[in-house]
Amino acid sequence: MRTGPAFATAALMLTGLTACGGTDDADATLTVFAAASLTEAVTEIGEQFEAEHDGVTVEFNFAASSDLAAQITEGAPADVFASADEANMDKVVDAGAADAPETFALNQLVIAVPAGNPENVTGLADLDGLDFAACAPEVPCGTAAQTAADASGTDLTPVTYEADVKSTLQKLLLGEVDAALVYRTDAIAAADAVDAVEFPESAAAVNTYPITALDEAPETDLADQFTAYVLGEDAQAILETAGFQQP
Repeated sequence: MRTGPAFATAALMLTGLTACGGTDDADATLTVFAAASLTEAVTEIGEQFEAEHDGVTVEFNFAASSDLAAQITEGAPADVFASADEANMDKVVDAGAADAPETFALNQLVIAVPAGNPENVTGLADLDGLDFAACAPEVPCGTAAQTAADASGTDLTPVTYEADVKSTLQKLLLGEVDAALVYRTDAIAAADAVDAVEFPESAAAVNTYPITALDEAPETDLADQFTAYVLGEDAQAILETAGFQQP
C-alpha cells in the first residue's frame, strides 16, 4: 500500500472533491404556502423550478390567504408565502414571521357563467334574480367582490359564500348556481366549461399578490431563490399566460 505525504495529500484532495460533488440543494424540500387562485400557475412554476434545481422538491399548500396567514402565524412550518392580497401578508409581517414582501402579480374579478352564457349576463346588475356564488367576505376574493358591488351601487346577495375561489367556481361547475364571482385566472383555467364576463367595477377591486421568504424557513436559501424566481422573466410569462397582470 502506498503511503507517505504525497499519498496523504492526494487523499485529502479526493475527500474534498467528494464532499463538494453535490449541491447544497440536494434532496431538499421547499414548502410554499400559496393562495388558491395561484394553483395552476404556481404549480407550473414549481415544476420549472424543480427542473432547474437538481434534488429539490417543491411542495404546495394551496388555500385561502386568510387561512394560510393564520397557519403561518400559529407556527406552521413553511418556506415561502404567496398571498392574494396585501392585508393577509401584513398579518404575517406584523407577527414577525416575514419582512419585505414583493408584489409579483395582479388579478381582477370576472363573472363566470356556463359556456354559452345561457342567462345572457353582461354585468353585475344581471346577477339580480340569479343564483350566484361568491367567496366569503374574509378571504381576498370575497373582499374584492364586495368592493366591486359597492362600486356598482348594486345590492347583491349570493346564495352561497365559499371558503376560497376554487370552491366558489366549483359551485358553478357542478351546476348548483347560475354564475360565480371569481378571478379572471380561475375562469381561464376552466375555459372549456365556463365563459368569463368582464365588468368595469372590477377595476375598483384589483388584488395585489405579494410573495416573501419566511423568517423561520427551514430552507432559507431555497426560499430566497424561489421568491426571486417568481419575480423573474420565466415565471412572469407563466403568470401572464394564466391571466395575471404584471405589477
